[in-house]
Amino acid sequence: MQKEQHEVAVLGGPQGSAPVTTTTTVINMPKDISLPDHVVWSLFNTLFVNFCCLGFIAYAYSVKSRDRKMVGDVTGAQAYASTAKCLNICALVFNILTAIVLIILFATSSLVAYKAYEQQMKNHGGF
Repeated sequence: MQKEQHEVAVLGGPQGSAPVTTTTTVINMPKDISLPDHVVWSLFNTLFVNFCCLGFIAYAYSVKSRDRKMVGDVTGAQAYASTAKCLNICALVFNILTAIVLIILFATSSLVAYKAYEQQMKNHGGF
């Protein structure tokens, strides 16, 4: 207790009795825009499943969306991102349908070829 009183005596009390005024400044910081631009999805569609160049067009819109986002134009970025998403979905659906049709065609052509080979073997009795 003695030591604390001594420190207060050495340091002293408040020097002036002037009123303390504080000013506040409000700075509006733009929040981080977390808008998906679908660049990776568009790049995948461009490189692997590019149906009628939809993947490439989606990639172009994705890059435009990213550019708009960097500039701060949220509305423009959303519009381009929405278009890129729609094009990516269309490309994906068309490519899935194309894959299904190709699998069906391969399976049926293989079955027809096997039946023809089997018929040939029956008619000619082997080799």
